[in-house]
Amino acid sequence: MSTENASASDPSPAFPSTSRPNGAGAAAILAAGMGAFLVAVFAILADQSIAIKSLMIFWKPTGPLSGVTTCAIVLWLAAWAVLHARWRNQSVALARVNAAAFALLILGLLLTFPPIADLF
Repeated sequence: MSTENASASDPSPAFPSTSRPNGAGAAAILAAGMGAFLVAVFAILADQSIAIKSLMIFWKPTGPLSGVTTCAIVLWLAAWAVLHARWRNQSVALARVNAAAFALLILGLLLTFPPIADLF
């Protein structure tokens, strides 16, 4: 039996079109957007409230920035873990997740821009 005949009669394509769940990747993308937004929210809160500012000082040389970034990172990782656990075996609407993550990223960037952050 020649290899040409064996490959010609093989009904399986070279690249099977099996769909894989995209939930784990979507969870990472959305959590990243949430993390960027949380940095901005915590920065505004620490800037506007003396009580929160003093709570956010984890290391004196950096001031409240140490607490702002640490809290945002902890919540980013928690959001990623929760979303990953819920979505890891699912296929989600990736275009909607990307749009939401991008919107959160843009909001986070805008809210850290001083003229906008000072409005609050």
